[in-house]
Amino acid sequence: MFQPTRRCESIQLSEIRKMFDITAEDAINLSLGEPDFDTPLHIREAVKKALDDGFTHYTANKGIVELREAISCKFKEENKLEVDPESILVTVGASQALYISLQALVNKGDEVLIPDPGFLSYDAFVKLAEGKMVPVGLKEENEFRMTPEDVLDKITDKTKALILNSPSNPTGAVMQKEDIKGIAEIAEDHGIYLISDEVYEHILYEGKHYSPGRYTDNAITINAFSKTYAMTGFRIGYVTAKPEIAEELLKVHQYNVACASSLSQIAGLEALTGPQECVGEMVAEFKRRRDLVVKRLNEMGIAFKAPKGAFYVFPRVQNSLEFVNKAVEKGVIIVNGSSFGKCGDNHFRLSYASSYENLEEAMNRLETIEI
Repeated sequence: MFQPTRRCESIQLSEIRKMFDITAEDAINLSLGEPDFDTPLHIREAVKKALDDGFTHYTANKGIVELREAISCKFKEENKLEVDPESILVTVGASQALYISLQALVNKGDEVLIPDPGFLSYDAFVKLAEGKMVPVGLKEENEFRMTPEDVLDKITDKTKALILNSPSNPTGAVMQKEDIKGIAEIAEDHGIYLISDEVYEHILYEGKHYSPGRYTDNAITINAFSKTYAMTGFRIGYVTAKPEIAEELLKVHQYNVACASSLSQIAGLEALTGPQECVGEMVAEFKRRRDLVVKRLNEMGIAFKAPKGAFYVFPRVQNSLEFVNKAVEKGVIIVNGSSFGKCGDNHFRLSYASSYENLEEAMNRLETIEI
């Protein structure tokens, strides 16, 4: 009889994917965090040309130098980070960057602080590294922003790392500059690593994005092209850290995937160096969709503040499991908030990365649920 490893037994398949799999043919799926836009044309054309040119072979493990140099320029101009291209790894999405970071940093029994509510992969990746996940409870009255006080309460002598995510999945929370700086100081004082997941940095409606790497050398900065450029299927991301950490990340990356797809790297290069108007256009449409969803849910008696970033709402209801099940019966697929941690109880996550027309119809259906 097959007996899985304790590592695999400790994790479950994604609740988001489970909800996706039960989607009926006529259902409106608002469970996935995937932009519905096509990848911008100039990016697709660059990939076609690379394919015609035969750019289909292995690349350097770290990724092609042109892309790493473009990422380095992006870090300098947008994030105020001075990053040597040699300390950048091009990865198979942000997910692989997170995975290799925890594999390189975490020993068995090390504690890793993760946001609660937070993206459900964080818990799984910590467990696969045989670390101990310690949730940092985020308060609704703080708009689910992580604060230095939240973090200090959870640090022990076994704390190895902290995962940050701003703008946040699932809440859309955007951390403030003083919070980022304060947590960076805590990392310095306690000798812990900050793993900063910044994949939603450009999907921002209020405030500014601040990278922890501006304030501490203990930061590992992760990003991807999936959300900003509607490139989810390309599976292309990147990670940077100080040289001694980057070398360890490279070891895991090298034996894990060898290198990211050559064609996806060309897509990433074109995304960074080509026209950027597409980003502003998509963000403007996300904001229009956000405003619709917030307004309609508020009118239904589900009161909450509009999130400042990403493309999710995370409202509170009296019984989220019952609400999610009733939504499924009405043909609207959303995710129970408890999937994202204990502090997500009696909330649900709705992704407004779907079309405006789909969202209007979804709101019409949800409106018929008795709350």
